[in-house]
Amino acid sequence: MLRLTNIRLPLDHQADELHHAVLERLGVDAEAVIKTAIIKRSVDARRRKAIVLIYSVDVEVVAEKEILQRLEDRTDVGPQPDTTYRLVAKAPATLTRRPVVIGSGPCGLFAGLVLAEMGFRPQILERGKPVRERTVDTFGLWRKGVLNPESNVQFGEGGAGTFSDGKLYSQIRDPQHRGRKVLTEFVAAGAPKEILVVNKPHIGTFRLVKILENMRAKIEALGGEFHFHSRVEDLHLESGQVRGVRLASGEEIETDHVVLAVGHSARDTFQMLSDRGVYLEAKPFSIGFRLEHPQSLIDRCRFGANAGHPLLGAADYKLVHHASTGRSVYSFCMCPGGTVVASASEVGGVVTNGMSQYSRSERNANSGIVVGITPEDYPGGPLAGVDFQRIWERQAFELGGGNYDAPGQLLGDFLAGRPSTEFGRVQPSYTPGVRPCDLATCLPDYAITAIREALPAFDRKIKGFAMPDALLTAVETRTSSPVRIRRGDNLQSLNTAGLYPAGEGAGYAGGILSAAVDGLTVGEAVALSMV
Repeated sequence: MLRLTNIRLPLDHQADELHHAVLERLGVDAEAVIKTAIIKRSVDARRRKAIVLIYSVDVEVVAEKEILQRLEDRTDVGPQPDTTYRLVAKAPATLTRRPVVIGSGPCGLFAGLVLAEMGFRPQILERGKPVRERTVDTFGLWRKGVLNPESNVQFGEGGAGTFSDGKLYSQIRDPQHRGRKVLTEFVAAGAPKEILVVNKPHIGTFRLVKILENMRAKIEALGGEFHFHSRVEDLHLESGQVRGVRLASGEEIETDHVVLAVGHSARDTFQMLSDRGVYLEAKPFSIGFRLEHPQSLIDRCRFGANAGHPLLGAADYKLVHHASTGRSVYSFCMCPGGTVVASASEVGGVVTNGMSQYSRSERNANSGIVVGITPEDYPGGPLAGVDFQRIWERQAFELGGGNYDAPGQLLGDFLAGRPSTEFGRVQPSYTPGVRPCDLATCLPDYAITAIREALPAFDRKIKGFAMPDALLTAVETRTSSPVRIRRGDNLQSLNTAGLYPAGEGAGYAGGILSAAVDGLTVGEAVALSMV
């Protein structure tokens, strides 16, 4: 097979134009082509009046070697790369202590999957509930203002990614094509096949529920075990080596290999690790607000007259502004046609995030508008960032009325420095509710100053972005983990053998795909250490 890249066609091209473009690129007649398959489709919308679709295509041809020799100087034609995923080990027949995976988010799920595929029968420990039960608890916060600290947007089967846009793309380097393994497994579990083709694939929450259940069933069929309601309360260490874990129930599990895939909000676990002397350090993250616009405005600004085209869907954006103070302000986790969701995991705090369904058909677009901060902004020990997050989450809780309503403000009022008393064209999507107020006290002064400078700058890139009745909702603090659990070349903790920090919580991923890829990588490392 040959791989052809960067085939550019108009948005409304005819079905046979792609075939003709393939023949022209190869310089062959139709009889020379046996079959073709679209591998990737992306959109170039930089010119709204001339939007282009960009294809990568695999082609089976007659006389492949001759064609490659004739086109050897072309960079857009070459052999089809081998993206086959290959297991790196096989569990020994004498396996005694099984590996333990803490957490069943995308990182823990794929670490567990690859270990199960190699015959290691992993035990996957999840503090929260199975995904359907967890969904009931999550809706309990959204609809009734009742928070379950062990079962919410952050904790439970599927991790934080379950209640998000379900984005499945990343900018990580992936020379081993582990990302392809992730997407293929999702499709096998029920995800739309188009995620293997489109440049920015996503799934959405409701579809993720069944996909997670199917993946759990596959792991169990391979000998893996899931234990829900199983919060790890302590590690059993001997001379710097993991020997087991103790659950909050008092149960102890013996193991020499622990994958730590707890996510970015497992603050009690971070504290336990610190108490146990595991090497941790504070790391940079970002804080800010959620900003909502009419999705129709974003569509028109990005796609012009082509807004609403079925191949384009709901438009997204990615914005960055380098403020005069030296701070960077950027859009984070943009959710087209989505909602702002309550994402608290601790009593007495308000946290916002964004979520979209597969259809991306809700009225509003939303994105985090966040400011980068570093440990210099919250000096202290390795857990100082956790304390810093709590300050602003509790402040948002009080401003929202102390009932998990969120504080909100019109963008025009925010720029003018006056409190909001009512909302305009953009009605808040966050539930239980949003209380109009002044957000100036919801973030540090330097963050407020930077965001006030950035919003008019963003308006120059997307006309109407600074519309006066766009809506800011506070507060976004869980953009990434506030700690990094350092690991060495063998992917084990620097000072705790047998402990494999992984995914977002350990500071090595950001999003579903990168966390899943890191889970595969760490699962492979565990397997190789056990044979």
